Parts: sequence; structure tokens; C-alpha cells
Amino acid sequence: MVTEPSPPTADRPSDAGEATEVHTRILRLALAVEESRSYWEHVDPGAPAAERARFAFEQRWFGGKSMERVRVLLAYCADRYDRFPEALTVLRRWRSMDAPTRLVLCHWHLQLSDPMYRRFTQFLVDRRVPQEARIDRAVTLRWVKSEFRDRWSDATCVQFASKLLSAAAEARIVSPPPDPRTLLFAQVPDLALSYLLYLLRSLRFRGTVIENPYLASVGLTGALLDQRLRSTPGVSFRRMGQLTELEWEHPSLAAWAEAML
Repeated sequence: MVTEPSPPTADRPSDAGEATEVHTRILRLALAVEESRSYWEHVDPGAPAAERARFAFEQRWFGGKSMERVRVLLAYCADRYDRFPEALTVLRRWRSMDAPTRLVLCHWHLQLSDPMYRRFTQFLVDRRVPQEARIDRAVTLRWVKSEFRDRWSDATCVQFASKLLSAAAEARIVSPPPDPRTLLFAQVPDLALSYLLYLLRSLRFRGTVIENPYLASVGLTGALLDQRLRSTPGVSFRRMGQLTELEWEHPSLAAWAEAML
């Protein structure tokens, strides 16, 4: 068994970590579950960008999309997945992945690569009280304008509000239209949870492996998380009062995949 090391944090950098610089990529690509699936299946991480775009267009990785759109999809998928090379290797070989796992992994990788989406999902967590357990575009728009005051035009803020809600709905953490939307909890299969734990173990991020925005966004906190961790494959979890102990059965995400997949 491998005992958990001190968790990576913003003060203890590792080779890779969650993105911290706010950007606008979600305006052109939301959760992108099917695009991500196709990317994992086809991509050669060692291929030059121009060659990758030509292959993707000619082999119709993304259906009948134009070359311009293919380049956008490739660049944005690379930002979400190539920055974590070990994870991308695992995703490429995970051919038996079921739909709920694929959906929640796309959600977590979007959180990792997009600070605005990550902050928005935390906002949704904070609203999970009986009197505020709903969301709509007007509330989301007010949140965008409050969080990023005077940074973008009103029209751009409206686009952000729409895209954030679309991504959250696709991730099944909010209900689909019409407004108001109900706050939901995405289904998290055991292998998906195990994947996230091993991924986070190697990354620089704010929080700890068992207390972070990624787990909280899908409702895995407190007693429910403890219960899930006790039955999650690849780890052993114990809690004694305020003390927790998480042990790893595999030394890395790659080794986890070799054993589990």
C-alpha cells in the first residue's frame, strides 16, 4: 500500500496543475462530451499541430466540421487533456468507458482547465440550500458581472451566462431548460471517482485530494464522500474523528489504469 503524500497545493507546485488564468474558451466550446470522446480515440500526442488538424479533418474525427472548427476543437481539447499527459494516455486506452463516466470526466477536466467554470460550479454548490436550490440565466448573469466586474461587455457576459449554464446542464449538475433550473448531482461511477483521486494526487490545485471543488461539484462531501471512499477501487480510506487516512494501492494514475482497465 502507498500512503498519501502531502497533497499538492498552490504553495507546493507539481509538474501540472489546475488552470488559474481566466479565459474565454468556454464561449466557443462548452462541455464537449462527444468531441472529447473522439479526441481521446484518435489523437496522437506526438503529432505536430498542423498534421493533427489535417488528420482530424480528413478522417472526420468531429464529423463534417469545417477545417476552421476542427482547429478550434483540437486546440481546446489539447488545453483540457494534453496538459495532463499521463491522464491523456489513460483516456486514450479507456475504450470501455460508460456514458456517465465519460460525462463526469469531461466535467472535471473542464473545471481543471477553466477557472471561471470551476468558480461557477462552486457558486452552484453554495446555492444548494432549500430556499436557493435553483438557478436561471438572470442569476448566472448577475454572478458573472459580480465576479468579473467591468471586464467584459454586457453582451459578452450574457454569452458567458448561457455557456456556463449549458455546460452545467450537459454535466447534469443543473437541469436542462426552461428556467428556472433545478440543481442536480451527476452520477459518479466508482471508476470515475477512483480516476479523479489518482489524477488529483499528482496535480497542483487548491484544496486536498478529498476536499476540493471537483468532488464538491458532484455532491461528494462529508459523510457521503466517506461512504463512497470506503468502497472506491484502488484506495483504502479510514476516518477516526477529525483524522483521515487515505492509502493508495497503485503508485500512479498509469499504474492504476494498468490494473483497473
